Amino acid sequence: MSPLDFLADLLNPQLAFLPKALIVAVVSALVCGVVGTFVVLRGMAFIGDAVAHAVFPGLAIAFVVSGDLVLGGTIAGVVTAVLVAVFSQNRRVKEDSVIGIFFVGAFALGIVVISQAPGYAGSLQQFLFGSITGIRDEDLWVVSITALIVLVAMFALHKEFVATSLDRESARALGVAVFWVDLALYVLVTLAVVISVQTIGNVLVLALLIAPAATARMLTDRLAAMMALGPVIGGLAAVVGLYVSWSWDLPVGGTIVLVLLAFFLAAVFLGPRQGVWAWVGRRRVRAA
Repeated sequence: MSPLDFLADLLNPQLAFLPKALIVAVVSALVCGVVGTFVVLRGMAFIGDAVAHAVFPGLAIAFVVSGDLVLGGTIAGVVTAVLVAVFSQNRRVKEDSVIGIFFVGAFALGIVVISQAPGYAGSLQQFLFGSITGIRDEDLWVVSITALIVLVAMFALHKEFVATSLDRESARALGVAVFWVDLALYVLVTLAVVISVQTIGNVLVLALLIAPAATARMLTDRLAAMMALGPVIGGLAAVVGLYVSWSWDLPVGGTIVLVLLAFFLAAVFLGPRQGVWAWVGRRRVRAA
């Protein structure tokens, strides 16, 4: 399928779900690109994966009772994040152990809840791997408003996030409420994950959160440039991934992730300063 054919399908009224999927995928990628910057800087990839598991019971309960998926996932993610933050204060058990216990337990609860819903197998597949056909008009508004809230919060707390990401102890000495900043970041990660689940799925959403920021990290050393590049890379991957999946009849979530992987590998090898090609070039210059 040529890009012009894809554009024609986007404008086809009989395929109204396709532009909705594109909008949700791009908006999700943009938000994840911004939030993911601090997830990568702080080495919080495990947190991102854990949050993706934590929102699942909320999504499952909302689905069973025909409620709002974003609201259900947000409540579940926030409650679990608060529990982790509280129980992590007990230094006898390390934070990663507490995270593993609570978030995996939340995911297991989601599996049990959704197993009670009619059409269990199809519903589970949609939650885990995403779907481009089940996006409603109201989902566009919910995703857009949630994305705006996340971006405004990221802007408002930018200095605090930077301070705690670079040096937590110095930030605490300067009077930054590190506990509440961490909790705010967990909540924003939760919101970014929830709005991304519908197109990319619960299993693969971590890639949308990590890969754009990690790719940008290979291209620049400046935080501002990284925060600008991450959303662009994620948005481009969403467009290309949806185009390829629609053209070849492939799962949209998996295709977007593979595009993100291709972008990351390209940055690893071709990055102007940190890439393998640049490193080889510097070695040659030194040898000469």
